Amino acid sequence: MKIAVCIKQVVTRDWPLRVAESATWVRDDDASFEMNEPDAYALEEALRLKELLGGEVVVCSAGPARVSQVIREALARGADRAIHVEGEALAAAEADAVAAALAGAMEGESFDLVLTGLQSDDQGFGQTGVVLAERLGLPHATIIMEVDVADDGGSLRVKRELESGWFQWVSMPLPALLTIQSGINQLRYATLRGIMAAKRKEILTVPAQSAETAGQRILELYVPEKSSATRFIDGSAPEAARELVRLLREEARVL
Repeated sequence: MKIAVCIKQVVTRDWPLRVAESATWVRDDDASFEMNEPDAYALEEALRLKELLGGEVVVCSAGPARVSQVIREALARGADRAIHVEGEALAAAEADAVAAALAGAMEGESFDLVLTGLQSDDQGFGQTGVVLAERLGLPHATIIMEVDVADDGGSLRVKRELESGWFQWVSMPLPALLTIQSGINQLRYATLRGIMAAKRKEILTVPAQSAETAGQRILELYVPEKSSATRFIDGSAPEAARELVRLLREEARVL
């Protein structure tokens, strides 16, 4: 089975974020970076499917040159090769632009299965995988917690996480695209042998094509201002109690 895994490089979660002068993104010139967590679970699921069914795992990423850091990490964990769509603007691009860049580099590969993380740790829109499926013309399912490929390799059953503790099993034909939920499996770490082997694995670098007109853009990014206020409730004790309950229910929304 030929599996593609789309991964993203994001700023490390415990890094002290600062808004850039443009106010449309964070200052990341001196930031520490890591692999997007849901993408790491997607990679692990792909590696487990490869161990079970055979084939190869190809990691695909879009972004500036520094993205090679997470690509090498994915190769060290067990991926076979990588495709890097290189472009500075892709670091903070919208989901449609990233999906278009990835789709252009993946179309000729004929993947049996494409996995992405459910969402990114930075923008968190949860759209890239779905838009990519549309651009590749693939059926897709989201928030996946379990993947079961049929013995004939022509279809699969997936377990989707729904609201309120409910789950849903869906049968799908292959090829298909799945967005993977964090916690679907237990992540592995790169071994020293894997790190050494990653240096010899192929990374195909593809320049990003001219960007399409953005369907959405960030107008302003800012740090929320902390504020506090005290509100006094007048009236008798029963009236004050009724008003307090109303405020907790309608404004604070804790009841």
